[in-house]
Amino acid sequence: MNGMNFCTQLMRGMWLVVAILSFSISACDSHSSHQLRIGTNVWPGYEPLYLARELGYLKSDQFQLIEHTSASQVIRSYRNGAIDMAALTMDEVLLLKENGFDPRVILVMDISHGGDVIISQPGIQSFFELKGKTVGVEKTALGAYVLSRALELNGMAAGDVLTKHLEHAFHDQAFTSKEIDAVVTFEPVKTRLVNSGANIVFDSSMMPDEIVDVLVVRGDILDEHSADIASLVETWFTTLEYFKKNPDRSAQLMAPRLAIEPADVLASYDGLVLPGKRENQVLLSMTKGEGKLAGNTRKLVDAMLAQKTLKTSVNTLELFKDVSTVHDWK
Repeated sequence: MNGMNFCTQLMRGMWLVVAILSFSISACDSHSSHQLRIGTNVWPGYEPLYLARELGYLKSDQFQLIEHTSASQVIRSYRNGAIDMAALTMDEVLLLKENGFDPRVILVMDISHGGDVIISQPGIQSFFELKGKTVGVEKTALGAYVLSRALELNGMAAGDVLTKHLEHAFHDQAFTSKEIDAVVTFEPVKTRLVNSGANIVFDSSMMPDEIVDVLVVRGDILDEHSADIASLVETWFTTLEYFKKNPDRSAQLMAPRLAIEPADVLASYDGLVLPGKRENQVLLSMTKGEGKLAGNTRKLVDAMLAQKTLKTSVNTLELFKDVSTVHDWK
């Protein structure tokens, strides 16, 4: 019996060693093949990511696209560590930086030139007519920033309108049921409301180059996965080229997710600039210590401080310091 017990214990020990080794190897493989999670909300400027997935350009074993119903949800997911990368506006990135996070800008996805709007009920013809009325706005930096700039440019004060917090997913419903007199929104809601007879009383073309959408990645993730992220950047530019050469086919692929007709998909890009590789180089290259976007971002910091949407200044150069590791400017 003693001999049998010894053999049994020996076999159990050998199996334990094998199990430990298998787990260790599995863990190493899992780490080396980490699937990067990219969070976005629905917005035409981010849609080329999903187009890349539809076309098979985006490698599913490397990247997972996670769609949220609002920018607020994207920010929460980033804060909670549920995503590794996020598509955000620069003002949202600044708030993350202010709150102690380490977002690194790796790509300029789009520049809004009319894509972000304030839309009013049919009987309201101008922004000034919103005085004393209720404006729906998502409680993100962008929503507050657009509304504050509209008030400023129209010579009005913050107290001249009433605000109601509405996440993007509820913009259609609240507007249609007339819970609000106007809403700060963007595509595809913009197209749906305009098609129903609503009026655009302010848009981002009135504040040129102030709303920039970027792709950011956590600093530690960028350090560990720079090669994968570099391939993602190249995939983005490849997809933009496909979109440029095949707009109708691209629109057909994008329409179901945006919940608008293919013709409206193409029209939604009229209010956007999608910078290609060369334009990104101009915006992001840290020539002489500062790129064009870094300089514009410092101006955005000053504006947000003045409007008290940002409480303290942030070092904007830190947002761009590693951008060259994932771009091939040749």
